[in-house]
This record gives sequence, C-alpha cells and structure tokens, in this order.
Amino acid sequence: MTKFLAAATLAAALVASPACAQTKIQIGCTATTDCASAMVAVDEGIFRKHGLDAEMVLIGINSNIPAAIVSNSIQIGGPTSTVFLQAADGGLDLVAVAGASVMNPSSNANIAAFVRNGITIKEPKDFVGKKVGAPGLGAFLHVLFVKWLVEKGVDPRSVNFVEVTFPTMADIIKSGGVDVVLTAEPFITRMTNAGLGTIGARYGAELARTEPIIFYAAARDWAEKNPDTIKKFRAAIAEGADIVNSDRDKASASIAKFTKQSIELVKASPPNRSEPALKAEQLAWWIDIMSSQKMLQTKVDLNKLMLN
Repeated sequence: MTKFLAAATLAAALVASPACAQTKIQIGCTATTDCASAMVAVDEGIFRKHGLDAEMVLIGINSNIPAAIVSNSIQIGGPTSTVFLQAADGGLDLVAVAGASVMNPSSNANIAAFVRNGITIKEPKDFVGKKVGAPGLGAFLHVLFVKWLVEKGVDPRSVNFVEVTFPTMADIIKSGGVDVVLTAEPFITRMTNAGLGTIGARYGAELARTEPIIFYAAARDWAEKNPDTIKKFRAAIAEGADIVNSDRDKASASIAKFTKQSIELVKASPPNRSEPALKAEQLAWWIDIMSSQKMLQTKVDLNKLMLN
C-alpha cells in the first residue's frame, strides 16, 4: 500500500509539473506609470496564472533599456517610442511585442517642464540658454519637448539638454544642478509640494497627441525562439491593462510599489492609459518627428519592427 501511494504521488507530480512550470522573465521599465500593466500583472498574480514568473526591474534612464534587452539583462523592456526607433535605426535588432501606454488628454496634462526657484519662464523663448534635464536624451519627454519648442519658434539647439533620472530630479532641482526638468506625475506634484519650483509649460497638453508613449519590446532572436512566452505575456498584459484603466486603487498600489513613491502621491493623478494593442501606423508620427529632428539616419521599416 505504501509503495502504491508513493508511486501515485510521483505520477501525480510528474503530470502536474509541466502545468505548474513557470517561465522566468525580467521586465525593465523606468519609474513612471507607463508600464503599470506589467506592474499590476506581477502584483495581482496574473503573470503566474499564465505560467510566467515575471520580475519588474527598475531602469534609471529610458535610453538604457534597449542595451539591457540586447545584453539579456532583461528579456522585455518598456522603451519609449522614440528610444525604440532610435535603437532600431542604430542597428539593434528589436521588435515590439505589445503596447504599454498611449498619449491622451489625461496623460498629456501630466507632462510638464518644471522650473526651479529663481528661474523665470513666462514664454517658450525663455528656455533659451537654460540647462534642461530630461529622463533620457532622445526619449519621449525630450523629443516631445523639442517638437514643442520648434512649433513655438524656438531653436532647440539654444537649449542645453542633459540626462537626469526621475528619482533624482527633486534633488537636482533643489541643488540648482539644472534649471528645468522635463517630467511627469507624480514627480510634478512631489516637487511642487516640496516648494522646489513651478511649472514652466505643460507642453504635452499643448501638443495634444494620441500616439504610443511606451510599448514592450524584446530582442528579435529571443522573441522568435519564445513564441509561447510572448503569447502568455500578451495575455497577462491585456488583463493588467484592464485593471489599470478601471481600478485606480490596484493600479496606484502597484505603481507606488515599483516607483517607490508614496501611495498618496501616486493617487493624486491618474496613471497613463494602458493600451495593449499596438499597430505599426501608430509609430508613423514619431518617425516623422524624429526624422525632422535628424534623429534617424535610415528609413525605418515599421512592419519589420512589429512581432506578429
């Protein structure tokens, strides 16, 4: 009887183990709300339900994400549309696997150029000669701000851009290391409440675009070798996006945990809208903008950059 029970237990374990096996992946994003669908999918056990042991990895500068993907430090990352296109233009073999966030009136209102105390910005030309910190040169907030400057008749070359990570913006503004930072919520509220400065321009709202902000990308070779993992990832992200867009409390809790911001601060503004669907034509506007800013050296084939 004992031998029978042991054999039965072993057989059950052998049958159950494939179903219980978890494929481990690491997902890299910066400290913003844009990857909230992945954050929620981790915290709510959605990835595990789909057979993935997923871990979120905090990346300081968005422009570092493509290199992290290629080096396999992470398997999937959340680069901004601009960082992704510039990396592809530079020869990195990356593919987009799912959408993360898109611009909309709510998220656009959460974007601003925050100006430190002692600096006066009343109109676009006042940014001339200023030292402006961006969370990645060539990243979303930087390219969008350059587009705004051009539309306002200001030469972007007259502005001194430097890279500043989101978590360090408050300290650098306070110390006077930069005059302005290009940032978003909840960092705007955090710095405003701390009395570190004022909003110089809500350039995102003025541009009023609806294109993707961030999407999930992987190395082509890895993605093509792991189609089942990609399928499971997409399914989990779709569920996570539904929660982000409908359950403010759960979304805020996951964002606060990953970005290391207080829950009260995160709840002060809604997260960027999560949109798991992604189409090649949605990136066409970004390509036009980046080409006009001479950020792309080749003709990018959008269809090759999208994983079917």
